[in-house]
Amino acid sequence: MRPLRYAINVTLDGCCHHEAGLAPDEESMRYWTAEMARADALIFGRVTYEMMESAWRQPTTGTWPDWMRAWEIPFAEAIDRAKKYVVSSTLAGVDWNAELLRGDLGRAVHRLKQEPGKGLLAGGVTLPLALADLGLIDEYVFVVQPIIAGHGPTLLAGLRERIPLELVDRHDFRSGSVALRYRPKRAAD
Repeated sequence: MRPLRYAINVTLDGCCHHEAGLAPDEESMRYWTAEMARADALIFGRVTYEMMESAWRQPTTGTWPDWMRAWEIPFAEAIDRAKKYVVSSTLAGVDWNAELLRGDLGRAVHRLKQEPGKGLLAGGVTLPLALADLGLIDEYVFVVQPIIAGHGPTLLAGLRERIPLELVDRHDFRSGSVALRYRPKRAAD
């Protein structure tokens, strides 16, 4: 069974709005590109899918935009070619190598986890809350950034029950950010 990982940037006070933290740098983009390589597919809700598509979809010209720095291109290429599953009840259709997931979320994601492969990677705010509540997330990756935002959506706000975690890896960035990788503790642990 391939694992489902949830990965996101988060400020010290738990804000996970994409503009609240540090701007990406070469080191963080290498990290996120490596995270993408650990997955066979991405799972997004509508908002995250549309945000990522607007930023990282390769233009039809085949040329990346002028604003994109050379060190961002490997990430852009990785996310552009990745298989994507989009959970949405409002979108009529998706493209960008994507497929809509409809119906029972738990069943749909469980089916995806049963397929062979390296793993699934989820991002965003709302969808991961639902996935965590269903007990479907096998690994949490939080890149904690040295900023206090003081506003914005917070990480897994509204979670129904506590999820005890165990730290399995840590990576320190020159920026002061820290990537923390956790797995849920099982009852026998």
